[in-house]
Amino acid sequence: MTRTDRDRVLLAGVVFAVLLAQTLLYPGISDLVAALGATTSLDASMWFLVAEFAAFVVFVGVWGAASDAAGQRVPFIAAGALGGGVGYAALALAPAVTDLSFGAVLVVRALQGAATIGAFSLAMTMLMDLEGGHGRNMGAAGIAIGLGTATGAPLGGQLTEVTPLAPLYLASVLLFAAGGLVALVPDRAAAREGGLRGALTNLTATPTLSVPYAFGFIDRLTAGFFALVGTLYFRTAFDLGPGAAGLMLALFFAPFALLQYPFGALSDRYGRRLPIVAGSAAYGLVVIAVGHAPTVSLAGAGMVLVGVLGALMAPATMALVTDLAPERDRGTAMGGFNLFGSLGFLAGFLLGGTVADAYGFGTAFLVVGALEVLLAAVTLPVLLRLDIDRTGTFGGTDEA
Repeated sequence: MTRTDRDRVLLAGVVFAVLLAQTLLYPGISDLVAALGATTSLDASMWFLVAEFAAFVVFVGVWGAASDAAGQRVPFIAAGALGGGVGYAALALAPAVTDLSFGAVLVVRALQGAATIGAFSLAMTMLMDLEGGHGRNMGAAGIAIGLGTATGAPLGGQLTEVTPLAPLYLASVLLFAAGGLVALVPDRAAAREGGLRGALTNLTATPTLSVPYAFGFIDRLTAGFFALVGTLYFRTAFDLGPGAAGLMLALFFAPFALLQYPFGALSDRYGRRLPIVAGSAAYGLVVIAVGHAPTVSLAGAGMVLVGVLGALMAPATMALVTDLAPERDRGTAMGGFNLFGSLGFLAGFLLGGTVADAYGFGTAFLVVGALEVLLAAVTLPVLLRLDIDRTGTFGGTDEA
């Protein structure tokens, strides 16, 4: 194994730990918020998820720009991971040692999210800094994301059936482990001048980044929708417990994880356009189909197909950020990508939760799926006009 291969595995491990911690909470979210003092189910679950992702939106760009300005990644990732671990631990211990209102719980949740996004976004940025092909590097990030979520969904459901607070304790341990793991990887961040303002100015000078940002928004919107509305839909429509609901989510996340690396390598060889266009064309339609499936078996089959299509799009979209961003501003560029991704999660939570509460699950699936198709249709012509085949980034060799 080359040095680059070893570092790719370690950084993927950091991403895996962060996503595993995050998704442990999803299958039993209604039980968890009740244990933390909430008096409603759908509304409280929605705001508990929104609090974290609102913090992601506010702080992801700050972490990326600060890392670019300092010319370092590792200290920032370690700080974010340790802060996130403390936040998860505080949430887990709160019911036993304090009498926090649910509003105060949401504040702690937001602080945990503000720290966690630094570890997540900058670990992905360190993968961008590696040699060896942007598709492979982002494929490694994608498979870590997918494996983390695929493992977290069923494991979190099983832990919730033991006690609703158990996922929080394990999440804290995982974030502390991620903070230690990143210390084994050397920094490859390019030194830059100009400070935070210079990093942000250079980003705005690359408007073509709006294309992968838009697709990142679309991708995360449906993920956020499934994390909240999908989980409650499976439990309500098919009378599933948290463990079985977690397994339904895993039907999406397993192929999403296992296919990311080969699809990422495919985009290195054949370019980004084909995976993004082919995936987005069908993604929204399958989301609609899942919400109208008459049996749990058909819904599960739809979730598998959504995972395959997501795996086709995700690494190519992330690699496109690397293709288009100036080398010295990759932290800010990936921060922007995760900013739009976090906005997508927020939109998935808020739109999905609001529509489901007012009009039912079937309408919520229809609205979110149709929105995905519409946004993809608007963005695709711009993608087709990009001169990305001449960037010279679809390859590379590993370091010895």
